Amino acid sequence: MLSLNQISFKYKNNNELILDDVSLELNEGEILAIVGPSGGGKSTLLRVLSGLEHPMKGEVVINNKDVTYEKPEKRAIGMLFQDYALFPHMTVEKNIAYGLKGSQKDRVNEMLQLVDLEGYNKRYPHELSGGQQQRVALARAIAPSPHILLLDEPFSNLDTELLTKIRDELFGIIKSMNITTIMVTHNEEDALHSDKIIRIESGQIKETKVLK
Repeated sequence: MLSLNQISFKYKNNNELILDDVSLELNEGEILAIVGPSGGGKSTLLRVLSGLEHPMKGEVVINNKDVTYEKPEKRAIGMLFQDYALFPHMTVEKNIAYGLKGSQKDRVNEMLQLVDLEGYNKRYPHELSGGQQQRVALARAIAPSPHILLLDEPFSNLDTELLTKIRDELFGIIKSMNITTIMVTHNEEDALHSDKIIRIESGQIKETKVLK
């Protein structure tokens, strides 16, 4: 489903490798958590996977297709950002429809039902709670039926009281749709909801744990 083969990366005007010969494989529907210290290369790895950055060496292969230098929109990847990145001037339904092609209404309604936000179509992000905003962002990310979902610290902005409930809901939705998912997190409890955990330090995978 997904293979990273000996990925190395460094930013321009910087001699230090941010990713150093990183390789991993994920099967369809698997959830991978990436943990490790700040600056270790976790978020950069997501950027390479999404196509926002291109490696200096190595391959990104999705469904047996080399997409290393493909643009983000060609990779069928959804991404849930730390700050949700909802458009404040758009309603919930327009946020979810963003990026969809052709007929949108049925798909938007399907997504609203999936994330339990039926009846919220016409509301704006500022009229929603943090948990509701996150569910809208998730609905937008999965509406185009991505092959892979990338989560960058998806629960860091939630209050402690909300975190457990929203986390359980989100992973329930991901598993029900069998979406291959990669999540960067600093939270050990978040990581334990995955099938596999890798620890990245100094741009290298230092440890791999298989949980399920």
